[in-house]
Amino acid sequence: MHMEFHVDRNVVDRRDTPDADEPAKVGWIIDQEHAGVIFDPPRRLRSGGANDHAKSAVRCPAIRDLSSRHWVVSAPFDLDIGFHRTSGGGATLVNRKGDRSAVRTSVLDDMLHLVDENEWRFPDRPLLQLSLPYLFVADESVHLSQVPPFAHYSATALPGIMLAGRFPIDVWPRPLMWAFEWHDTDTDIHISRGDPLFYCGFECSAPDRGVELVEAQMTPELRRYLDHISGAVNFVSKTFDLFEAAERVRPPSLIEPVRRTSEK
Repeated sequence: MHMEFHVDRNVVDRRDTPDADEPAKVGWIIDQEHAGVIFDPPRRLRSGGANDHAKSAVRCPAIRDLSSRHWVVSAPFDLDIGFHRTSGGGATLVNRKGDRSAVRTSVLDDMLHLVDENEWRFPDRPLLQLSLPYLFVADESVHLSQVPPFAHYSATALPGIMLAGRFPIDVWPRPLMWAFEWHDTDTDIHISRGDPLFYCGFECSAPDRGVELVEAQMTPELRRYLDHISGAVNFVSKTFDLFEAAERVRPPSLIEPVRRTSEK
């Protein structure tokens, strides 16, 4: 199927020379037609605390600056997952709550799956992925870093590590996923709805510029662009090499702010 794109080169030039006095604008989208309400909007990471002393860590400019550049994405539902080997040696996931789970097994199967065993980093450490409808876009050079929730304490540590990543959301936007490498498969994964799954940190071309998140909407142009680049991972192993090609077919703008009825 042929898809035609028109690129305004003035837009590309503008994105290369952003206004240093304005925060970089990042659009966030929850691309989910059904039950999208269960996915909370990303919220800014706060560095606050109970101690208001002048020398308290609450007032540390380095801590405050780092926190101001990170947003929290929370778990949309409870997860109680175990790992199992079948009699034939196959790797499978087990929904520990079964019929008591608030999430239908068919829905959970669509969102949570084990990566093919031959793609694991280590043979004894399963890799699972939770697909999410969160999408971040920008109309200037902005990189997103998806990192573990380092500022949230949990009394029960997860039995493995979250795999972090970094990519440019102005030319390579894509729905996020939570990727988890399971180091202790004898211990189940327990995550409650509302627990922080990961943080999204944003970097601009100028390190001292702030970041502003705005709710955006899925436009036909953005949908076509996502479709155009999304399948590349199935054909090439180094998708970052395709950024220049993606830039050539990028629509003039990816951010179209959502306008509520009360704003019209």
